Amino acid sequence: MNSQKVVLITGSSRGIGAASAKLFASKGYSVCVNYKHDQASALNVVKDVQAMGVKCIAVQADVAIESEVEGLFNQIDSELGSITALVNNVGVLQSQMRLQDMNAERINNILTTNVTSYFLCSKYAIKRMSLEFGGNGGTIVNVSSGAARTGSPNEYIDYAASKGAIDTLTVGLSKELAAQGIRVNGVRPGLIYTDMHADGGEANRVDRLKTKIPLQRGGEVEEVAEAIYWLASEKSSFSTGTIIDVTGGN
Repeated sequence: MNSQKVVLITGSSRGIGAASAKLFASKGYSVCVNYKHDQASALNVVKDVQAMGVKCIAVQADVAIESEVEGLFNQIDSELGSITALVNNVGVLQSQMRLQDMNAERINNILTTNVTSYFLCSKYAIKRMSLEFGGNGGTIVNVSSGAARTGSPNEYIDYAASKGAIDTLTVGLSKELAAQGIRVNGVRPGLIYTDMHADGGEANRVDRLKTKIPLQRGGEVEEVAEAIYWLASEKSSFSTGTIIDVTGGN
């Protein structure tokens, strides 16, 4: 039996995912860094993690495609052992625009990447962690967004809707799995300094909006990683279906 703690963090070549990979490694976890395109950045994260003396692999997979998710989990089984924690972190957004200007291709890409991937990765994690399948239990942490509450009007209403779906998944799945030894929780980051804002066409978005945040500043990826780790750890052993806002008071 594998007694090592093993975490899969999807979309962890940069930003919150990369910070989480390093934090989990510092706590003794073996880490799978998942990425879709940016192999160079993923390998840099692996290098940093391995320097802490723990096992780490980088696995390329589009986690919105079931066959690739299955391959990802099989590789983790082979190289690290069955996972004990899943962090569903992958997420994309596209250029700021109003709903009236969005097309189906954009909407479906956002929903497939940001929602379907969380369902699929959770499915394959459950089949390894659930008591029903002979597992020893575990934890799932879903990275949502403060946008799920604000709706992100005039900017990313499709992204916000996808994260609202993740909040619902977190609550429903937590109840579905409570008797199977798996806790499911979520984190809603607010305005955090990550490269994702550049993907939306406004790299300095956090600085533009930070005066509207009660704490008067943007958040750092490490601050979000701390909340993710707490929910994945035994420190939060009586929490499931919980969603923590890391939004500076918004």
